Parts: sequence; C-alpha cells; structure tokens
Amino acid sequence: MVSGSEVVSDGAVGVFIGAGLLVTPIVSQGCRPIGQPFTITKAHENVIEELAGAPAMERLGELAVAVSEEDRELIRHGLHIGLVVDEHKLEFRRGDFLVRNVLGVYRETAALAIGDVAKVGQTVQFHIRDAEAADEDLRELLTDVEADAVLLFTCNGRGRSFFGVADHDAGTVEKLLGPVPLAGAFCAGELGPVGERNYLHRFTASLAVFRN
Repeated sequence: MVSGSEVVSDGAVGVFIGAGLLVTPIVSQGCRPIGQPFTITKAHENVIEELAGAPAMERLGELAVAVSEEDRELIRHGLHIGLVVDEHKLEFRRGDFLVRNVLGVYRETAALAIGDVAKVGQTVQFHIRDAEAADEDLRELLTDVEADAVLLFTCNGRGRSFFGVADHDAGTVEKLLGPVPLAGAFCAGELGPVGERNYLHRFTASLAVFRN
C-alpha cells in the first residue's frame, strides 16, 4: 500500500461515509453461463454427486458435446459453476449466480468438487471465463451508472496477462463513468455482495460507486 510518499507492507484502510452520500456496490464476476440450469439432486459438503438425477460428470459431458469448440477449450482451461442466489426467479441470467471454481472430479463416483457448500435442491449452472466475457460483464454492470468517485478492487489475475492491457478495469471505469476520482488496489480476494449477501470472491472487479 502507498500512504502519501510512504510504501507500507501491512495495515488496513477504512473509509468514513458521511450522511447523504450514496454508495452503490458493483461486483463483476467476469463469467458467462453456458448450457442450462440444473437442480442438485445429491450432494454432501462441497461435492455435487448428481445434477437433475444424473451423475454430475455425465451432465458435464453432455454440456461439453453441445457447446462450441471455443467454449470446450475454455472448459478445459478452467470451469466454474454458478450457484443461484434467488431461487424465486423464473429465469436466470448472468448476475443471478454466485460464481465458484470447480476444484476437481471424483472419477470413481462421477462427482464434482466445488469451491462452496453444495445443497440438495439448489439450482446451478456451469460458467466459463475469458477476457471477452469479463469485459462485457463489467461494461453491462456500469451502463447508466452515475458516479462522483469510485473505489475499485480488482483481482491480480485480471491484469495484462488476461486482458492484454495493464489497466483494463480502471480504464473501462473511466471510459464509462467519466474522469471521476478513482482509487483502489489489485487483490487476491475481493469482497462484495451478490444478491442480499456479502461474499469473498476471486477474479472479480469489485467497486464501490459514490454519489452525492
């Protein structure tokens, strides 16, 4: 962190928010859903054993056959799963999911391990991530947003190696919201709400948008 002209390696930063200042949180998870939603029909802890009555790996295999070659390549390089945050909705789209990593597979049981608790009856959908989807997601979330200042905390995996430019997230905020005061940091874990709850994320751009 930088404090004035001093560089420090530990500590904490807080923001005091006065009365009358509106703060809007925005979390861009940078993924897009593929295939169709499934209901978890058998699971324990963080392991999904069955999706819609079939082994989880069988459902994933069906998806891999149905999608484009480009999406299959993205599945090979990092698959994610979205957990629906509001089961009362009739249809689900990007932004309705809490995105978590698929951590591994159990070949003997055709089950999937994910980076969260898996619950029977929960709706999930597989997700993939690439630079185009991450850029589109951030732009969609910032459309029609007005700001007087912004705090931006972005994953250290969303830098030049991912987007091809060093300042994609900050640059996109400036393009869409104008030359407002902007500060923040690269992180290895970002906080922000999805639905009504706050979560710890990976690979997100998490913003606090201030408006007088």
